[in-house]
Amino acid sequence: MDFGAVLRETRGGRELPPPPAFAEPAADLAERARRALYEVADPEFPISIVDLGLVRGVEADEEAGAVTVHLTFTATACPCMDFIEWDVRQRLLELEEIRQVEIVTGWDPPWTTAAISARGRRLLRSVGVVT
Repeated sequence: MDFGAVLRETRGGRELPPPPAFAEPAADLAERARRALYEVADPEFPISIVDLGLVRGVEADEEAGAVTVHLTFTATACPCMDFIEWDVRQRLLELEEIRQVEIVTGWDPPWTTAAISARGRRLLRSVGVVT
């Protein structure tokens, strides 16, 4: 299945806002991977999964080119889990130094709106979503 086409359709053609501007270059592979995840949109809201608070952590083995992403979702029955995981893998594998992506899903603590970043709240308010 072409999850990319499905994701474009569910977003209704909305573009994801650009990632934040960082003052310093990423220090390591884990940080480069985390920053790349700002380009992975939540299928239901026009913000990144980082800003939505779904990314709990990123670990990297620079030598192996392996990245582990710790994700959570807004609900255990979230219908978008497969789409998001696919999008995470696709985006990270675009980075030349990444050859392997592992995704670990965690539910403790449960996701709440408190996990949304300040930037994410501003972006959501700009499209009429109150958090």
